[in-house]
Amino acid sequence: MKVLVIGPSPYKSKGGMATVIKGMADDYELNLKCEIGIHASYIDGSIIKRLAYSVYAFLDFLSKYRRYIVFHIHMASYGSTFRKGYYIRFLKKKHKKIILHVHGAEYLQFYNGLSGKKKEVVRDIWARADAIIVLSEQWKREFEKIFNHSHIIVIHNGIDTEQFEQVKSEIVQNRTSFLLLGRLGKRKGVYDIIKAVKAVKETHPNIKVFMAGDGEVERVKQKIIEEGVADNIDVVGWIDFNNKIELLKKVIAVILPSYNEGLPMAILEGMAAGKTIISTNVGGIPEVVSDGENGILIEPGDILGLKEALIKVIENDEFRKKCFRENIKKIDNNYSQRHMHDMLSDLFETYAAKENGE
Repeated sequence: MKVLVIGPSPYKSKGGMATVIKGMADDYELNLKCEIGIHASYIDGSIIKRLAYSVYAFLDFLSKYRRYIVFHIHMASYGSTFRKGYYIRFLKKKHKKIILHVHGAEYLQFYNGLSGKKKEVVRDIWARADAIIVLSEQWKREFEKIFNHSHIIVIHNGIDTEQFEQVKSEIVQNRTSFLLLGRLGKRKGVYDIIKAVKAVKETHPNIKVFMAGDGEVERVKQKIIEEGVADNIDVVGWIDFNNKIELLKKVIAVILPSYNEGLPMAILEGMAAGKTIISTNVGGIPEVVSDGENGILIEPGDILGLKEALIKVIENDEFRKKCFRENIKKIDNNYSQRHMHDMLSDLFETYAAKENGE
């Protein structure tokens, strides 16, 4: 059962798609069931570098696609959709089986903002896929309305829980420390965090937020200075996994007050570490975070609600302990990488059999 996974390089690009692909490449059990090949269609860099690599990657793909039976294509919004369209159209001409894995928190906004002609192009790309994986039940409902595809499947992102064993503890020393993981900018609610921290500082002057990610780094740093919270917010930039683990050891909660999301890996990683989650009721987040049970959910842009959530987590030891227990249980039962990869391998097997005419 030979499967070619197509998407951003797990080693030369950042973000949720690359993390998911790397997890597939590194999973020994999955690779016993399937012969997984990784084809990097995209790398981070300047526009010229990305464009040149995309051309090279497609030519490289043409030289090796014959060796594979099923093609697992990871796609996000904007340029990612149109780049993957070249792969999908080519493969369907060769009568290959395609499983399209849709990421990207702003996919609906992206699609709705297109011209009529470009919407037709996107609908054609979706229609050519044999199966489509989405990250939440909400996305499934929305996409079924738009694309009318007969085989849209929900497979939640999964976490390698063993990697977070060293972080799990109900005992927290830094009761006023929080962590944001993700691209810095308005969509992730970063500027809302700055305003909320300024308000919380009046009663809890030692509050500390670590912001780990790329994006609008310099603009965020300037805003932090303007709001007078430079001692309370530390922008650490993009970090590798080991540094992420070290930061998770230092904090009591993961915060992500996003305006748009699918099912962010940052929240699942926070849950796997037993941290309380503070986030918003968008995308697939309410499917994994229940308000008052394993975290706190607010409306996007609700600065007062975010302030109150931060204070509650600082002051309420019993609530944090409850969130610790619920998050560990929820991740192990429903959102582990093993669970995700088992669902993927079953799907690969189904379409490999169809390709072989079984």
